[in-house]
Amino acid sequence: MLVLVVGPSGAGKDTVLGLARSALADDPRFRFVRRVITRPADAGGEDHEAVSDADFVRRAFALQWQAHGLNYGIPLDIVDDLARGLVVVANASRGIIAEAARRFPVRVIAITASPAVLAQRLTARGRETADNVAQRLARDSPIPSHIETEMVANDTSPEEAADRFVAALIRAALSARSERMPHPALPG
Repeated sequence: MLVLVVGPSGAGKDTVLGLARSALADDPRFRFVRRVITRPADAGGEDHEAVSDADFVRRAFALQWQAHGLNYGIPLDIVDDLARGLVVVANASRGIIAEAARRFPVRVIAITASPAVLAQRLTARGRETADNVAQRLARDSPIPSHIETEMVANDTSPEEAADRFVAALIRAALSARSERMPHPALPG
């Protein structure tokens, strides 16, 4: 199962993902994807594979998209991991959910925070103007209604959000396992 992690800027996706990656480091059911991004490695934010635009175009990806003037890609090797039954966890854009669901078994976990918390975090980053922060807060990209989605609030501590996120991932792994197992025939 491919678990797409989405949420607005400032929701704390990278922090929660990092804590979950550490918590599940010894659990062979999970693979946390390192995205390929046309952003310098030292630009802050998530740990990613930094590539040039030219290198990005030469690569093959399982999923790819553009946002904020950058190219993002999920490595093609996740296809093999999914075939082996792993739960592949990837930070993604809401804009690729429908495409991903056409190609892979998908579940979405949306990391959220209240508008006030988002505004505070975005302002503290110092990367956007007040107008940019307002635009980010106004942006709304709904998740397709037919995609199974779980919400994880990150309004308190990152550790509490990570605990809820890990629990959601474990539920996804159990669900994926039960979907793969043959069901016994019911007595007729």
